[in-house]
Amino acid sequence: MSELKLFRLDTDGQDVELRGSTVTLEVELQRRVEVGMEAMLGIRFLASEYPTGPWHRGRIDSLGLDENGTPSLIEYKKGADSGVLSQAISYLSWLDSARHEFEALVKEKLGSEAAEAIDWRNPRMVCIAAGFSHHDRVAVHRLRERVDLVRYRIFEGGLLSLLLIESTPGSTRPISHGRQSREREVTASAASGGEQTSTSAQATAPAGEVPGCLQDLYTELDEALTAWGDVEVAQLRHYIAYRRMVNVASVIFRPKHEAILVYLKVDPDTVELEEGFSRDMRGIGHLGTGDLEVRIASAADLEKAGPLIRRAFEAA
Repeated sequence: MSELKLFRLDTDGQDVELRGSTVTLEVELQRRVEVGMEAMLGIRFLASEYPTGPWHRGRIDSLGLDENGTPSLIEYKKGADSGVLSQAISYLSWLDSARHEFEALVKEKLGSEAAEAIDWRNPRMVCIAAGFSHHDRVAVHRLRERVDLVRYRIFEGGLLSLLLIESTPGSTRPISHGRQSREREVTASAASGGEQTSTSAQATAPAGEVPGCLQDLYTELDEALTAWGDVEVAQLRHYIAYRRMVNVASVIFRPKHEAILVYLKVDPDTVELEEGFSRDMRGIGHLGTGDLEVRIASAADLEKAGPLIRRAFEAA
């Protein structure tokens, strides 16, 4: 099992290991994660202890919508309880039968645009517990849903660690014919100057289709993005996400410009921006996630982007 060890430098210059513990009450863990859910898991919080009605007879610990517009269910156990996985899976049947209810909740909490952009093809389950059995870790790989098994520990000084133990990408489900697929144009005003930026679905190639003119460049980029240990690659509706617990990079193809746009989770204030290569995307509507846009049109651009990619993954 993967282990996370933390050490503190004492006054004698010696490293002393911090011993992790578990919470006294499960609700302590739940409340803390809910407050920081977007930063910790890449999920926007919607509701706590959400009732699933008389048929499903349960309460979902936390409901959310992740950064890719995917419905997300989070379940917590203070100890190593093998039941957390089966419980989370059972709630997916409620989600399948309560799409309109979930959409109404998203609209109420996050607005109409977020509700219209929900991606129902691959719901996400996050199970957070002190530990998982060998059978749990094997079982998740037999499921068609995206499942994250996350182990937590509490350390002195108010430290909380979350360690991704197992993650399965799931399989994309077809969108129901009863629901229209909305390919929306993303339009937003820039933070300064009021400049309008428009990016339509037609302006980029479908995420899963690499344009011929960009295949060699994307092969090199993919190697650079997957060179940092365990990285999950997910082909989403409008972009390809490279993620761990949260998205670290998003890739969009621009065949007309023979370029690839990469959106990284790097603070643009810490980067010396270069016109035509890097751009601060805060306040500018765009597909994908990440505040720093990097434009890659050549091997030289990719080499220049290397340190930025490294920073994004080292911080993840």
